[in-house]
Amino acid sequence: MVVNFKVFKKASPNNMITLYMNRREFVDSVTQVEPVDGIIVLDDEYVRQNRKIFVQLICNFRYGREDDELIGLRFSKELILVSQQVHPEQKVDITLTKMQERLLKKLGSNAFPFVMEMPPSSPASVVLQQKANDNTQPCGVQYFVKVFAGENDCDRTHRRSTINLGIRKVQYAPTKQGIQPCTVVRKDFLLSPGELELEVTLDKQLYHHGEKIAINICVRNNSNKVVKKIKAMVQQGIDVVLFQNGQFRNTIAFSESAEGCPLNPGSSLQKVMYLVPNLAANCDRPGVAVEGDIKHKNTSLASTTLIASPDARDAFGIIVSYAVKVKLFLGALGGELCAELPFILMQPKPSRKQLEAAETEEA
Repeated sequence: MVVNFKVFKKASPNNMITLYMNRREFVDSVTQVEPVDGIIVLDDEYVRQNRKIFVQLICNFRYGREDDELIGLRFSKELILVSQQVHPEQKVDITLTKMQERLLKKLGSNAFPFVMEMPPSSPASVVLQQKANDNTQPCGVQYFVKVFAGENDCDRTHRRSTINLGIRKVQYAPTKQGIQPCTVVRKDFLLSPGELELEVTLDKQLYHHGEKIAINICVRNNSNKVVKKIKAMVQQGIDVVLFQNGQFRNTIAFSESAEGCPLNPGSSLQKVMYLVPNLAANCDRPGVAVEGDIKHKNTSLASTTLIASPDARDAFGIIVSYAVKVKLFLGALGGELCAELPFILMQPKPSRKQLEAAETEEA
């Protein structure tokens, strides 16, 4: 059996250091994250000089606009999650992957493997969309593998002997569906008898990107008010954990309907509204959370962030959630009645063929 490996390669500007990695996306399964592994190849001159070479896993968290930065003030944090010295080699036992074993045989004695364990609590790769003409660094969480030559791992790096390769930490949809979302809300009115009841149900809890969401709506009007129209929307919730008031929402899909309205007192209405949340309809809207992209490749809306518990939220992360919201409009005097249902929106775990096709496209 012949096993083919697709490898990403990046060299430092002085061509003294070369980094090889067979993937740039690492899956977070909530309890553990796939290790970051690769091979570093040094030029003969660096080996003869016994230069110290370090590899680091960097998390860059930008929480403010680059244009608003002043002298001495930066709206970003660069966190070194893991740091290792790969040359001269340290006595560390690591389990090599098939790719590393094959590359070590092919690249010779100047090749050095590394394996870095990403903390499970580290945030997922998410960036906030910018305006079309904005070329500054986007707000969000991005990861890099950094390789450089220096006296120690805190040494100031030189551009000509430094490699930065962007990677992503991703989460894929669970294989099992959760409990079907359903909620009932009621509203009574001052000095008016009876109440208005709104029941909203989704056909399932877990949706994949691009999938149609069926919103089942049942209205029972036992009040003396009149329902003028119904609006359904999908909202993306963004929680910047670093700030106490860093929560905001974007409406990424909506639909209004007056079919069956006005709904008079003593009447009831059942209907289904369909929405498809996608990035194509929001590509020009700044502030929408998208998957942390590599080289600005085609991306999608950010997936729901899955965490083991609320206490496991990393302070330097962005939590993304989704909810369906249904509003009944009762006119200027009657006000509104709202119901909200959270759901999960994620990418399905790709097959091996899909991964190979994606890697070929990125390469």
